[in-house]
Amino acid sequence: MISVDNLFFSYTHQPFIEGISFDVKAGEIFGFLGPSGAGKSTLQKILTGLISRYDGHVSVDGEEAGNPGKHFYEKIGVDFEFPSLYEKLTGMENLKFFASLYPKSRAPEALLKSVGLNMDADKKVSDYSKGMKSRLNFIKALMHDPNILFLDEPTSGLDPSNARVMKDMILEEKAKGKTIILTTHNMYDATELCDRVAFILDGAIVALDSPRALIMKKGAASLVYTYLENGLEKESTISLTETGSDKTLQRLIAENKVLSIHSSEPTLNDIFVELTGRQLQ
Repeated sequence: MISVDNLFFSYTHQPFIEGISFDVKAGEIFGFLGPSGAGKSTLQKILTGLISRYDGHVSVDGEEAGNPGKHFYEKIGVDFEFPSLYEKLTGMENLKFFASLYPKSRAPEALLKSVGLNMDADKKVSDYSKGMKSRLNFIKALMHDPNILFLDEPTSGLDPSNARVMKDMILEEKAKGKTIILTTHNMYDATELCDRVAFILDGAIVALDSPRALIMKKGAASLVYTYLENGLEKESTISLTETGSDKTLQRLIAENKVLSIHSSEPTLNDIFVELTGRQLQ
């Protein structure tokens, strides 16, 4: 669905994106993961045709993104981190206006209800909270039922409940066969949602694989257990490969004296730090 081959881009004389290549399959959630300023949002702008001056090839649903045809924007939906809405219009009026720009559209009432905005449909967007605007901007990207969704930090600024609603909707769109490009610095969102992620740092891809594969490449997870000894609670950490040979753990299990036990796998942030020396968050 998306093919990027040897992409170079620069805002100045200094290269900003250097030699990036990757492919995204139809129906896949593909994540760009990296710290602020790494080049994630710039990649999104290139893929959506907002930046047309670049070197290399960027194909989106069979069209060169730098020179798209007249139906290009009917096939993609874009939700940038900062909402692009008409503040003097109501939520419903915003959706109906954007729907009028396309030959087909989904029912605005159902979309507003899906993100809990049905009771605020006739309220001006200027009176919406930041989270409400974020949710409205997201469903605006779904109005014309596009084949490809470009989502930039879709859960940023949302409380846990509304972030859960947003992530469930993203997974529903994937289940319908939509291709989704997710830009984030949130390792938890990326781990939960993405089929594959690309680590972006200083305009280059430093790793690309599924979240699980990247985590497992770091090695076996650790196992942490706690127990009482002489009235004091103690904690031990061992590799999962050592569980059969740890005599203390075996004795505690036999005597039913383990207080707690859990595995501790590395996170995507751990992998990113190991590869780059930088934090995702």
